Amino acid sequence: MTNTNTHAGRDRRLTEELADLVVSSHPENDDAAMAAARLGIIDYLAASFAAREDLGTRKLWKIVDAEGGLAEVPVIGQRRKTSFLQAALLNGYIGHALDFDDVHSDVRGHPSTVLLPALISVAATYPLSGQRFLSAYIIGVEVMARLGRAVGDAHYIKGWHNTSTLGVIAAAVAAGYAKGFSAEKLQKAIGFAATQASGLRTQFGTEAKPLHAGLAAQSALLAVKLAEADFGGSLQALDGENGFFAVYGDLSLATAVLLKDWSASWRITAPGLWFKIYPFCSAAHHAADAAVRLAERHSFAPTEVASVRIVFPPGGDAALIERQPRTGEQGRFSVEYVVSLALHRRSLSLDSFTAAPIQEDILSFLPRARRTYDSQIEPTPEAVPKGRFTIVEIITKDGQVYQERVDRPRGAPGNTLSTADVQQKLTDVLTDAPALAEQLVDTTASLTTEADLTRLLSLLA
Repeated sequence: MTNTNTHAGRDRRLTEELADLVVSSHPENDDAAMAAARLGIIDYLAASFAAREDLGTRKLWKIVDAEGGLAEVPVIGQRRKTSFLQAALLNGYIGHALDFDDVHSDVRGHPSTVLLPALISVAATYPLSGQRFLSAYIIGVEVMARLGRAVGDAHYIKGWHNTSTLGVIAAAVAAGYAKGFSAEKLQKAIGFAATQASGLRTQFGTEAKPLHAGLAAQSALLAVKLAEADFGGSLQALDGENGFFAVYGDLSLATAVLLKDWSASWRITAPGLWFKIYPFCSAAHHAADAAVRLAERHSFAPTEVASVRIVFPPGGDAALIERQPRTGEQGRFSVEYVVSLALHRRSLSLDSFTAAPIQEDILSFLPRARRTYDSQIEPTPEAVPKGRFTIVEIITKDGQVYQERVDRPRGAPGNTLSTADVQQKLTDVLTDAPALAEQLVDTTASLTTEADLTRLLSLLA
């Protein structure tokens, strides 16, 4: 498909043009994008099944059970179903509960844990082929990534949580595309989603952070239902001085980049999803890789370390809001905790990032680690995200200095996990159910027909 954008200047109707482009798109014709979507589903399921015993999930079930409703949509890892909207809330929360789910550098957030819960609810209640499900997912990633570029860096820096604020719009678009919405109905859904956009980064390190993903997925589906009901709403919610971009970001930037080169390549493949090997914020993955290398390549003991310097480009640690965490859950957003664990040669696995108190030896080590910022260091062209790097430097008590720099961590695009690695991630999570892991991998790999999608949903149930 060729780019059909013809309008220019600040009078562009971004909502209308976006809807027109979406409804005329056919990502199912791109084999690489479809393969990337299948892999994204496996990674999302791995992150979700890993969180199946999460305490926050039980708390949400109490709220859902008290309200009741139709049991029609499976909730991952729960062996239960619940209603269309409540399942999206739960599946979104569960997918993001451990911060083990995928990231997209254009989004500066987590696409799949908002998009796939919304699409699972649609698939369980509406006749849908596996191919259309995958296409809708690709469209959702595309829109969320473009929104991330168009809203500008200031949106995140100011304190908004992009996963939530951008995810609600992208998931509404994905769900509307899955259901075959007209362009005008899709404009309505975008408007209902945009007016619900919310989520503050002050919640990082708490159960409310992954709740943002669930709320975004749920709100996206409410937006779709409102559009289907022909409820009154704006057709131009992204546009003008009172629209989404002017209020939440930069309308001039959005006008320039939101729709540029639509479908020249799908962003689920370029730059692609970042599949995590560590269950914590991706902004700390560079430092994790650097610290692990230091611990592997040098024989120092933690007691011999006098200080640790962690160097970022300005703003590179914005998501890492915890400097003195007290629990592993808070430690998901603390580079000091991550580096301290690695230098103690402790596992950077799920067990280290629970709500349990941090062990005393790690806690006492944290003050030795400090962040610094250097705007003079040149980022490398292959850096992910663009312009990012982290240097970890340790100085021992006898004056030895060891340093490692990472610009593109393991799992990030260009250094991504293989298909086999992502499949193994799911297998490792489902050690108690290896047959289920194998069935999920096989079913997703062949996901094409409505029967295939029904089979996948039955496995989730």
